[in-house]
Amino acid sequence: MAKDQNNQSHQEQDLNQLLKVRREKLAALQEAGADPFRITKYEVTHHSRDIKDHFDELEGKEVSVAGRLMAKRVMGKASFCNVQDLPGNIQCYVARDSVGDEPYADFKKFDVGDIVGVKGEVFRTQKGEMSIHVAQITLLSKSLQILPEKYHGLVNTDIRYRQRYTDLIMNEEVKETFVKRSKIISAIRRYLDGQGFMEVETPMLVSNAGGAAARPFETHFNALDEDVKLRISLELYLKRLIVGGMERVYEIGRVFRNEGLDTRHNPEFTLMELYQAYTDYYGMMDLTENMFRYVAQEVCGTTTVPYGEEMIDLGSPFARMTMTEAVKRYTGIDFDRVADTAAAKKLADEKEVHYEERHGKGDILNLFFEEFVEEHLVQPTFIMDHPIEISPLTKRKPDKPDYVERFELFITGREMCNAYSELNDPIDQRERFKAQEAALAAGDEEANTTDEDFLNALEIGMPPTGGIGYGIDRLVMLLTNAPAIRDVLLFPTLKSL
Repeated sequence: MAKDQNNQSHQEQDLNQLLKVRREKLAALQEAGADPFRITKYEVTHHSRDIKDHFDELEGKEVSVAGRLMAKRVMGKASFCNVQDLPGNIQCYVARDSVGDEPYADFKKFDVGDIVGVKGEVFRTQKGEMSIHVAQITLLSKSLQILPEKYHGLVNTDIRYRQRYTDLIMNEEVKETFVKRSKIISAIRRYLDGQGFMEVETPMLVSNAGGAAARPFETHFNALDEDVKLRISLELYLKRLIVGGMERVYEIGRVFRNEGLDTRHNPEFTLMELYQAYTDYYGMMDLTENMFRYVAQEVCGTTTVPYGEEMIDLGSPFARMTMTEAVKRYTGIDFDRVADTAAAKKLADEKEVHYEERHGKGDILNLFFEEFVEEHLVQPTFIMDHPIEISPLTKRKPDKPDYVERFELFITGREMCNAYSELNDPIDQRERFKAQEAALAAGDEEANTTDEDFLNALEIGMPPTGGIGYGIDRLVMLLTNAPAIRDVLLFPTLKSL
């Protein structure tokens, strides 16, 4: 134990000495009038990937690149270094005869982690590596910290999330994930814009946080001396726009739910909701299939994508099952033949499915689905026709009034989106809100409360409408083969140190 403590103490002393040396180098530069932090810009003509992709065209020509110094090998009068920029990295050959005696002496004092600008001629080394023969190298920013050791990288998961900037430098696949995330969102926008949808923005601070089953975060607005909430959904404001005649609208934005942290959940996440007048939930299914295929093809170059040990087929028609059919398939229980809530609770007791006293037959059907079905839905599957008890904003099925025109898409056992034929009957909607208020009073902290202005909008008149909400982070997880939501959030929520 004492030996380990002594080793740790020596390592800390060594690190402190290295950090001290870096600061001394900076002080010397500043005293010599060469403070790198005074440089305001550097002209970049190419990135590393441009040079490698177009080497035949660029060989023998001058280029200018900038990035982080990731490796340096000094060999007397000539040296090699590696510069990393956004799309990749490139080797640079720095010779004293090419850059000059004093600049070469300065270069030898550069540290791994420094940010440099490099100007020189594109060539291929004797070993065949595409490189830059440097004519000029400029220190653009001095790194005063030590990067993690090259070959082991940054592997501590907690530090990776807390210091995402270091994670992006050290782990190429992490950077690729977030580049792909940006491309996914851009592809979604292109698809919807091509379908005639209009992107809009709605409030984040609201007096009534409705549209989903979740607990909101609350805060106080000093200027108005009012308590307000962070939105949990985009739904109710977007539907107001449908009432106003904006027939196809969507929003991509952050929502906030005061809930736990796990591999699928973060309290703030990116949601996309869209609403289309004069269609229903079948229209939303068609749109969803087409959009998922389009985005996968655009971003991944294929509609068959790997996730864990599975290959997910987004190119074939997505399976469709009602929730009742799905529960019957995996449990043998047909809830259409379950007489009432008492009979449903008896079945739950037999199957050891936990429920609350306030739960009705439809709630228990949903609990059976969550317990016995979800994990089996690996390939894309629409689960349709949910019980009315868990769908307060959805149109009833005309032939089965205890159920509604709603679906959820499941892939890899996870819900990817949630869609309705939207309830546009203001009288029915008021009764649904009353039922939600009763559930809230009975202890359901995630129940909605009555939104009078939204009811007023419905009384003005909303056309038949299809609506859907997509968890963008889960779609990114799917298309980047990421096991946890934190892996696709640049700055996930973490407990303060």
